Amino acid sequence: MHPNIPETNQNGSPSKRVVIVGAGFGGLALAQKLAANDDFQVVILDKNNFHQFQPLFYQVATAGLEPSSIAFPLRKIFQNKRNVHIRITEVTKLLPETNQIETRLGLIGYDYLVLSIGADTNFFGMKNIQERSLPMKSVNEALGLRNRLLENLERALVVESAEESVGLINVVVVGGGPTGVEISGTLAEMKKAILPKEYPELNFDLMQVTLIESGAELLGPMSKPSQVKSEEYLKKLGVNVRLNTRVVDFDGKFVKLATGETIRTDNLVWAAGVKANFIEGLNPEVVARGGRLKVNRYNQVEGYQNIFALGDVALMAEEKYPNGHPQLAQAAIQQGKLLSENLKKLKRGESLKMFEYKDLGSMATVGRNLAVVDLPFWKFQGFFAWLTWMFVHLMSIVGVKNRLLIFINWLWNYITYDQSLRLIIRAKFPKTDDDHPSIL
Repeated sequence: MHPNIPETNQNGSPSKRVVIVGAGFGGLALAQKLAANDDFQVVILDKNNFHQFQPLFYQVATAGLEPSSIAFPLRKIFQNKRNVHIRITEVTKLLPETNQIETRLGLIGYDYLVLSIGADTNFFGMKNIQERSLPMKSVNEALGLRNRLLENLERALVVESAEESVGLINVVVVGGGPTGVEISGTLAEMKKAILPKEYPELNFDLMQVTLIESGAELLGPMSKPSQVKSEEYLKKLGVNVRLNTRVVDFDGKFVKLATGETIRTDNLVWAAGVKANFIEGLNPEVVARGGRLKVNRYNQVEGYQNIFALGDVALMAEEKYPNGHPQLAQAAIQQGKLLSENLKKLKRGESLKMFEYKDLGSMATVGRNLAVVDLPFWKFQGFFAWLTWMFVHLMSIVGVKNRLLIFINWLWNYITYDQSLRLIIRAKFPKTDDDHPSIL
């Protein structure tokens, strides 16, 4: 196969080709800024044909939102942008010596290469947990988690022993960051308000939702009041919060802790850490802790003039952030926007502008009317924080239709205490001709 990308721009004149690997927050921000500039030909490469809004994966996993609400087709975003070319494929290797990358579709050349490949779940080398737990770093994984939880509820109705039934409805969440806190709170609310109505044969008084964090507090990067309040909210909802506790193994039935204690569950949700995605071909010396790539203040990968990295995969040391910026959407978006300006400066031979991260704050929702918000100038919790969390996330979603759908879902859930998306959907794929390599 061949990527079949024209060598000139829409006017037939040569332009600098910017190849962006990954359509996450950083890559998308960069592409949108360059999309109307005829000086650049933008080529976006991604495994999926859509941009996905990761902060709301947990709501897909708990049947609060449908996947299409938090995903937006890339081709829809770049309609009528003739200098933007999208190819759905995987990049298998970088070839910096020849300014090319190797993909499932063939070789693609570049003038500037931008790696916005994000991060994946970090299992810290624990093979059993990797094979048996439920991660949540993509729409597919969020759907897989939803399916597993619902299937196990159905199985709990027909198993013979009470012990096995309890194991099927118990949930252990590992990781006290925003994802772990948010999914724990949502599951606790489902246990109280939704599941007893749909499964009256099961005794949900026996169901345990346990949140395990290896550190001494939840929401580590946030302020002390937010950490304390989030733990208080979770306990109020009935979540068992275990701090200073480390999970070391999972056999599919029992979660094993470092103390030797075990917790009975068939559902282990893993939200304990991330590691940057990796593509072979760069000098190994540029790979730092967590798999992130060392970049300078212009997002250039160390040792490469025309290769850049954005967001979760970039490790940029700044005076306030000597160990790199937080792996949050805002950091990626800000880097992507500045890089668009710097690429224009680079083409004109002008001096580049150094990146400086502007912390806009952080937030997490725990449950209905319960959230914590840390802004640079104000920190608050409770109902107003919950409204703030909803507004910020709603405005961050790509597409007016998606915002409207999410708002309607949230409003319906708030009024009825219910969601209507508890569907078990199993994918079935036809056999494919081996002569045509997969692009997914």
